[in-house]
Amino acid sequence: MNPSRVIRFRHGACVPLAELPRLEFSSFRNTLLEEVAAEARVVSLFGHPVAEGLDLYAVLARDWKGELVLLHTRVKESFPSLTPECPQVHLFERELAEQYGVRPQGHPWLKPVRFHRSWVKEADVWGRRDGGHPIPGDMDFYRVEGEEVHEVAVGPVHAGVIEPGHFRFQCHGEEVMHLEISLGYQHRGIEQMLRGGPHPAGIYQIEAAAGDTTIGHTTAYSQLIESLAGAEVSPRIHAIRAIALELERLANHVGDIGALAGDVGFLPTASFCGRLRGDYLNLTAELCGSRFGRGLVRPGGVQFDLDPARVETLSHRLKVLAPETRGAIELCFDSPSVLARFEGTGRVSADDAEALGLVGVAARACGLVRDVRLHRTFEDGETRFDTPVIETDGDVFARGNVRRREIYASHRLIGENLKRLPAGEIRTILPALAPEALGISLCEGWRGELVHVGITDAQGRLARYKIVDPSFHNWSGLAMALRGEQISDFPLCNKSFNLSYCGFDL
Repeated sequence: MNPSRVIRFRHGACVPLAELPRLEFSSFRNTLLEEVAAEARVVSLFGHPVAEGLDLYAVLARDWKGELVLLHTRVKESFPSLTPECPQVHLFERELAEQYGVRPQGHPWLKPVRFHRSWVKEADVWGRRDGGHPIPGDMDFYRVEGEEVHEVAVGPVHAGVIEPGHFRFQCHGEEVMHLEISLGYQHRGIEQMLRGGPHPAGIYQIEAAAGDTTIGHTTAYSQLIESLAGAEVSPRIHAIRAIALELERLANHVGDIGALAGDVGFLPTASFCGRLRGDYLNLTAELCGSRFGRGLVRPGGVQFDLDPARVETLSHRLKVLAPETRGAIELCFDSPSVLARFEGTGRVSADDAEALGLVGVAARACGLVRDVRLHRTFEDGETRFDTPVIETDGDVFARGNVRRREIYASHRLIGENLKRLPAGEIRTILPALAPEALGISLCEGWRGELVHVGITDAQGRLARYKIVDPSFHNWSGLAMALRGEQISDFPLCNKSFNLSYCGFDL
């Protein structure tokens, strides 16, 4: 491999665009495939329009080196699809087609992703009518033909309080042969709204990108803005953000285990975890006044400090909650009737997980060591994390057990950070963003890896902002988990992934 093809750099770095080589597409393609063959993975692939066409940027992670690889090329109306050789880019390429009207030639199933008009022209690659907004869900679905094969459609309107999404099953009897998932009903255009920033509304749009991951997304955004500004924040800021991230992880993991218990009718854990989730949310409210962490994390720091009295309050409440949480969870995981439903259901192999680019809980349940806290940290004040939670069976039990073990790890991590909370300021004044530069930020949210990429123009304003929520990678994993399963297993499998609709739709 020619080293001049790529730029390798660390998390939190800012790269001047002038130093980024633009490759011919064939070289871009070959280098990306070589990196993936050498165990790198694509964490982001996106476009940025220029007068001469569309600039494509690919960000790949080389986890065990704690290193990122950045590739750049330029295309016009079409380019040869990489999906047949690298399945993990299939959604990225569909997204490029929808946003910019460029066609990835040879893509095996080219469909819209979020059902919006092209960002650069009225016509699009699907020849939909000009001047009107595309109808969400209006597209072809995969069909299995054959005697006794039937189709079951679920959503986008669901029973209960749940976000909209459409699931179409191809079944033979009760066996699911194929599940196709169509989202995009909550598309808000967040990436477009962030252009021209940073502006005052930007942080509130980021907080709403995925409402249950407020701390995760605002941390990723803040790290990116700080990198583009060339600013370093204090170890105390890193530590408070790390504590808030683990509190967010605790609330959601406890809630998910309760929901899993409820799906199999194990009501003691379901009801008790519902109460415990509220207790953990209240700890975040103790920290910043919002149960979901809104208003805490900002570029340049945090808006609320941890004084000794608040540290004592959090420590005391966590000591009370730890045994209560362990008791409720172990009751579920010690029950033979629960284990009979969890074990072996909705299995995803490690090979499939790697091919699809799964991240976070879903990846670690398949034996893949993917955790931003382990591979990409800042120098000072970051949570010391060297023991990722890994399961290997890739089933509902494994995904639940990753959550169970991470709950106990989060208690330990928060306790360590509260004990050794470093001194320092909680706010840093940020200079202007570097002009014509590219920055990348990664953060391990409770579902998995969050990736934010920003490109600035000549005035140092955001010309392109790209967000990759872990759900963008992992919805394909849910579809794979249902193959060969009973259709009645769908609610349980769905809950074991518990992916974000709005985080995908953006």
